Amino acid sequence: MGVFTGGSVIVGGARSHRSGRATDQTEQLTRLQYRSLQRLAALPDATAVLPTHGAGSFCSAPQGGERVSTIGQEKRANPLLQVRDEDEFVGRLLAGLGTFPPYFLQLPEANRRGPALIEEDQQVPALPAESFTAAVSSGAVVIDVRPVRDFAAGHVAGAISIPLRAQFASWLGWLLQATTPYLVIRNRDQDLGDLAWQAAKIGFRLPLGELAGGMPGWNGATATTPLLKPDQVGDSHVLDVRQDSEFHAGHLPGAEHLELGALRDRAGDVDAGPVVVMCGHGERAMTGASILQRAGHRGVQVLDGGPDDWSVATGRTLK
Repeated sequence: MGVFTGGSVIVGGARSHRSGRATDQTEQLTRLQYRSLQRLAALPDATAVLPTHGAGSFCSAPQGGERVSTIGQEKRANPLLQVRDEDEFVGRLLAGLGTFPPYFLQLPEANRRGPALIEEDQQVPALPAESFTAAVSSGAVVIDVRPVRDFAAGHVAGAISIPLRAQFASWLGWLLQATTPYLVIRNRDQDLGDLAWQAAKIGFRLPLGELAGGMPGWNGATATTPLLKPDQVGDSHVLDVRQDSEFHAGHLPGAEHLELGALRDRAGDVDAGPVVVMCGHGERAMTGASILQRAGHRGVQVLDGGPDDWSVATGRTLK
């Protein structure tokens, strides 16, 4: 009827062995994965493929567009099931990988030990502006999880934008160390429990607190980040923060490229002049813009949309 494939086969690709990628286990694990794929490919074509996750994971290469599939469909369309031999499989799988959050390398040991117990009565305290400011002064990082447009309209100066969505945990773990104390700002309709659960899943502690009342409760310095429509970019300096594979698939002519995961440590490499930050839709771009603003950059704007939106709006061709 079906097969639970784990990550050995996902739709249009396969899960890479990220945990071994920085060690001498990478090739060995990938070769074992090839042999698992051959056994799966021997199943009847009508067998349903039920993987652990779908497209968009940092540990998949390449990425498919559906959640489930069949053995027959994967044999026809999955490029990793069409390779000639084991060596080609190893080369193609590893070549298709982009960068990934550094916490991935800590997960095998964390899984071996088992998760820390989460107490049911754990709470994230609502802190008045004065207590919130004191925590920031003591070294806590402000994570603003509100949607892009809300952050753009006004946010606590120095806050990092990581919108609360399915990818929240990945970017939290990419941009902060697990030991870094952090605070959150959210809208009332955003689920604090979802935020806490995503953080816990990657080994992060709960935030020290949230700003009581959200942004209306703030009385300190604020900043804004203008959003630009695709036809307003003009000849501006553009910084594209998507991953390498996305950038090379099509980007604005003359755009500078620096992956979001590397931006925190390389913000000083970006020209100090005005810049328009862009990604595929706007969420990662706003995160990148907030990192640049936190590092002291001025004149930072965000493209409201992605490269395809720009191409349609301007009638120009992507590179």
